[in-house]
Amino acid sequence: MILKDLPKHKGLRNQLVVIIEAKGIKDKNVLSAIKKIPRHVFMDSSFIDFAYQDKPFPIAAEQTISQPYTVAFQTELLKVKSGDKILEIGTGSGYQTAVLIELGAEVYSIERQKELYNLTKKFLPKVGYVPKKLMFGDGYLGMPDAAPFDGILVTAGAPYVPKTLLGQLKIGGRLVIPVGEGSQIMTLFIRKGDTSFEKHEFGDFRFVPLLKNSNK
Repeated sequence: MILKDLPKHKGLRNQLVVIIEAKGIKDKNVLSAIKKIPRHVFMDSSFIDFAYQDKPFPIAAEQTISQPYTVAFQTELLKVKSGDKILEIGTGSGYQTAVLIELGAEVYSIERQKELYNLTKKFLPKVGYVPKKLMFGDGYLGMPDAAPFDGILVTAGAPYVPKTLLGQLKIGGRLVIPVGEGSQIMTLFIRKGDTSFEKHEFGDFRFVPLLKNSNK
C-alpha cells in the first residue's frame, strides 16, 4: 500500500527545505524537488514520524536512505539539467532516483542488493517516478551499453574511484562520488578530455560501502 501524502507531510517538507537551505544548499531546482517528493513513502511505515528529519534511516538489506542534506548536496554538485542522461550507482530506496527524475533527468540506475532491486523496481512506478532503465548489477562496472552520461552519481562509499565510471562520462560530464573507507570525502570529477579530469573535494561524509559483484 502506498501511503498518502497529507498536508502535514507537505508542511514538514517545507520545514526540511528551510533546514537544508540554511546548511548551504542553493540550487532552487534541487530544493523544489526535495519540497515536492514525499520522502515518507520511501521508508518503512514505522519511520513515518522521522521521515522529514534531516537524518539517514535504515531500509531493507541493511542499507540506508540518505540524509536529505546529503541527497541535496550530491545532486547540487551534479548540476542536473532537464534532459540530462544520468547514471545512478546504488538505487537504494529510490528516493535519490526520484529527485533526479523530478529535475528532468533520464535516469539509468544500478542496484547491487537483489532484495532492494526487486522492491524498488515495483515501487517507483507506483509513485510516478520511472527511470529510463533500472538494473541489478555491479555498480563498479557502470552501464557501458548506455554510456556516455552527462553525470554519474554514486550513493555509496567507494574505496577508490572506478576508472570504468570515469570512462563512461561525456566530455564535460560530472562524476560525484564519496571516496574512502570508514568515512568518505565527497569528490567531484569533471571530464575535460579523453584522458583529463578536473578534481574537487568537498569534505567528509559517511556512506554504506559500495560493494562489488551481484550474486546475492
